[in-house]
Amino acid sequence: MELFNKNNTYHFVGIKGTGMSALALVLHGEGYQVQGSDVATYFFTQQELENQKIPMMEFNPDNIQEGLTIVAGNAFPDDHPEIARALELELPIIRYHKFLGQLISNYTSIAVTGSHGKTSTTGLISHILSHIAPTSYLIGDGTGSGDEFAKYFALEACEYRRHFLAYQPDYAVITNVDFDHPDYYHTIEEVFEAIQEFANQAQKGIIACAEDDYLGELKVDVPIYYYGFSDHDDVYASNIERTTHGSSFDVYIHGEFFGRFDSPIYGKHNILNVLAAITVLNLEGFTAEEIAKNLRTYGGVKRRFSTRELNELTLIDDYAHHPSEIKATIDAAKQKYPRREIVAVFQPHTFSRTIALLNDFANALSIADEVYLVDIFHSARELSGNISIDDLASLITGGAEIISKDHLSPLMKYKDAVILFMGAGDIDKMSQQFEQVYGQHSANKF
Repeated sequence: MELFNKNNTYHFVGIKGTGMSALALVLHGEGYQVQGSDVATYFFTQQELENQKIPMMEFNPDNIQEGLTIVAGNAFPDDHPEIARALELELPIIRYHKFLGQLISNYTSIAVTGSHGKTSTTGLISHILSHIAPTSYLIGDGTGSGDEFAKYFALEACEYRRHFLAYQPDYAVITNVDFDHPDYYHTIEEVFEAIQEFANQAQKGIIACAEDDYLGELKVDVPIYYYGFSDHDDVYASNIERTTHGSSFDVYIHGEFFGRFDSPIYGKHNILNVLAAITVLNLEGFTAEEIAKNLRTYGGVKRRFSTRELNELTLIDDYAHHPSEIKATIDAAKQKYPRREIVAVFQPHTFSRTIALLNDFANALSIADEVYLVDIFHSARELSGNISIDDLASLITGGAEIISKDHLSPLMKYKDAVILFMGAGDIDKMSQQFEQVYGQHSANKF
C-alpha cells in the first residue's frame, strides 16, 4: 500500500509524545486523516491536538481496526497491545523516525541537529521560513504545522540512538557536538561519529557552527558553510550589541556585508542559532530584508526561556538539562536582567547523565547567585542509579538547598529576583505550583 495517501487513516501509537504529536499535526495540516492513542494522563502536547479536533483514545487493542496505517512511537515495543494487534491484522506499521524520513523526501528539507540548540534553531528557521514561503515544520517541543502547498520542511533531528540516520535532508544544520545521552553514547567521540554519519546523508550542504572544534573535522562530499564570530567564517556576526531587549549585529557572508539583524532572544548562544538560520535561508535565495523582518517577530519555543511575571518576581521555565545549556540559560538571564538576583532551581534528568557530568553540572550552576536542587528525575528506561541529589549539592560553590513540591518555602523569601526553573523532567509542574502558592502568599499579605 502507498504510504502517503489521503485515503489512509494514520493511527499514532503514543500520540502525546512531543515528536509524535508534532508529526500528527503536520499530517493533519497537510490534509491527511489522523487519529491516535496514549495514556489518560494529561500532557501539554495534547492541547493543540484537541484544538485541531484530532481524535485521541486511551490505549486499547480494540482501537486497531482494518484499514489503518500505524505510526508507532519509538518508546513502545512490538509487544505493546496496540502494536501486537496491528501485527495480527498485518497492518502497515512504521516507526516515527522512519515515517518522518520518508515524508521529508517530498520537500526541500532542512534538518537541525546538535547536542544543544536544535529546538531553538528549528523554531527560528520554521518561524522565518513559514512567513516567506509555504512550509511544514516539526519542532521538538511538540509543535508541528502542515501546509498542503509546502515546498519546504524544517525538522528537528535528534541524535539519540542515532534515530536521525533515518533522514536524508537537503540541508543539515549542526549546532555543536557535546557529550550527552550517556545511557547510549559512551564518549564524545561516539557522538561525533554519529553526527559525521548524519552529515554524510545531506544532499545539498552542511551548515555548521565554527565555534565547535569537532565540527571543524567534518568530512563530507557536499559544501560546508561555517557560521560563527570570526571574520574567517563563511557567515559571521560583527558589531554585536547585547541589551535588555535582545541582540543586534551585522552579518557578513563570504566577507560581504549581508545586513544588520535585530534578534528578540537572549544569550550569546542564540546569536549563533540566528546565524545558522540566516545561513540556510540565504542559500535558498531569501533576502536579508525578508529574514530580518520575520526574525523580529520570533517569540521562541515552548520551555525555552519561557518568561512570566509574578508580582515582583520573574519566573523562567527552561528545558536546560545539560551543563552547557545551563550556562547558556544563566547567561541569557544575566543579559536580560543585569541588575537582578538570578536564582537557579535545577532538576537533573536521569541518573546516568548526572553521574557522567556531575562536576560540569556543579560548575555551571555555580554561576547563578543562588542554587536550589530538586531530586533526580528518573526515566522509564532508568529507574535508579548510584548517585543522589546530595552528591551534586555538595559540589556547588556556596552550597545548594534541596527543595521539593512539598517544600517550596525557601523560595518564598525572594523579591525582585529572577527564578530559573531548569530541567527536562517535570520541573515545569513545580514552577506552576510555586506560582500558585506564591500568588496566594502575596495576596494574604494585604
